[in-house]
Amino acid sequence: MKRILVGLDASPRARDVLDAAIDLARRTGAKLRLFRSVGLPPELPASLWSLPPAQVTETFLAAAREGLEAAARTVPPELLDGATAQVGVAWDAICNAAREHDVDLIVIGSHGYGILDRLIGTTAAKVVNHADRSVLVVRPPPDAGVRDV
Repeated sequence: MKRILVGLDASPRARDVLDAAIDLARRTGAKLRLFRSVGLPPELPASLWSLPPAQVTETFLAAAREGLEAAARTVPPELLDGATAQVGVAWDAICNAAREHDVDLIVIGSHGYGILDRLIGTTAAKVVNHADRSVLVVRPPPDAGVRDV
């Protein structure tokens, strides 16, 4: 294994996903590529609708990049292959990034924290069903107090 794509989101469990990926990279000698897809939520604050569309997108991307940069600082430098944030539908963007960066494995969390994930299906399920490479789904620790629906 040479390269692992780590799909991160803004959920509190993203840290568990990153920790699992770091552990796996250490064990296999692989490099980590951190990735975050940004979609525009349907309930945007009213103040954002007054901005030009490109500026709204850039605002969300900037926040995602800041989060990825913070996560990247916690990865041992010898394991980090880079970090990318882009606009897109999460499952599709993750699958495309995996192909683009020619990774051997995708590491993602079991599900997001939003109600939409629970209604239309999780990003993790869609990545597992559509990825053309192996996927490791990191579940929350048993003591996290999170119930799957």
